[in-house]
Amino acid sequence: MDVAVIGATGDVGRAVCTQLVERRILPTSSRLQLVGRATGASASATYGLRADLVDAFDEHAPLIDVALSPADVVADVVVLVAGRTVPTRGSEATDRAALAADNRQVFLDYAQALGEHGSGHEVVVVVSNPVELAVATMASVLGRRRVIGMGAWLDTLRFRREIAVTLGLRRHRIGGFVAGQHGNDMVPLWSTVRISGLDPEERALALERLRRGRSLATFTDEIAQAQAALLSAAQDDTGDAFALIDSWPPDLRAVARPWLTHQSGAKTATATASATADLVETIFDGREIVVAGQVALDGEIAVAGAPVRGVLGVPVVLGPDGWTKVLLDELPPDEDARLGAVAGRIDASLEPWGLSQGEGRA
Repeated sequence: MDVAVIGATGDVGRAVCTQLVERRILPTSSRLQLVGRATGASASATYGLRADLVDAFDEHAPLIDVALSPADVVADVVVLVAGRTVPTRGSEATDRAALAADNRQVFLDYAQALGEHGSGHEVVVVVSNPVELAVATMASVLGRRRVIGMGAWLDTLRFRREIAVTLGLRRHRIGGFVAGQHGNDMVPLWSTVRISGLDPEERALALERLRRGRSLATFTDEIAQAQAALLSAAQDDTGDAFALIDSWPPDLRAVARPWLTHQSGAKTATATASATADLVETIFDGREIVVAGQVALDGEIAVAGAPVRGVLGVPVVLGPDGWTKVLLDELPPDEDARLGAVAGRIDASLEPWGLSQGEGRA
């Protein structure tokens, strides 16, 4: 199988390419296609990246080539990392709207090129933001089962890690998923959390301690208050701001820590690339595995009393042909209500681009 990384020379694109090769996800018989633009600095940087990767990993590198036109993208798995990124400081809501305006045409150009010139079997892993808009755009051209956004998987890994740290465990001992929208509108599904070595009664007691009697009904307000507190603390000492995060519950930390990391100017390229490489590896593996991802739904689940027809982050079964089904049991009231509200907000954000499915949620 071959992989193409669209936007290979950006911060995240470089990290994705490096991890795909360094982790030996691609065997030497596969091809890694680095996709850039024919204009500007992108073309020369793409050739330079190819040389650097070969130099670093010559003993086990796959065949690496360069494509500078959407029409030349050919691969079994396409990783979409192209487009403008979120500024390291500023309003997330404003940034999402600006990103949508700037990146929509990029998404559409590559979707149409793959639809016209591709094999018809590519699986697209979306990294670009807004991930929900990119998924909706790609799915509208290529078919919804072949497109998955990695945002919910990255949020899931962060959530699991924060739980594990609190319990003094490693992340692989923790199960559970995050749904919803990537970022502030994530929905931590506490009802799906499993802790290796604990029976149901012990797990229930542990989760009660972790949640501290809180409900997701107040989660939006908690996030806003946390971000305001972090901005204030970081003015004096960024280290103190990160220490403040450690005093909060795991679900709030899972939102606040990457937010402050980005605000600090460090960005989150390494974690993003690692989660993306996980999904590519899952597709390459040939087995079906449960992950979380942003996908285009058509009534597979209902939340807040209405079927979801639109993009939403949910646990799905992912395999070599894309995602096949959603795995989501009936949710507790607070999770169900928040997920329904988030689904509505995502759908409203897609309306300016003619991708809203609001009628289906009536």
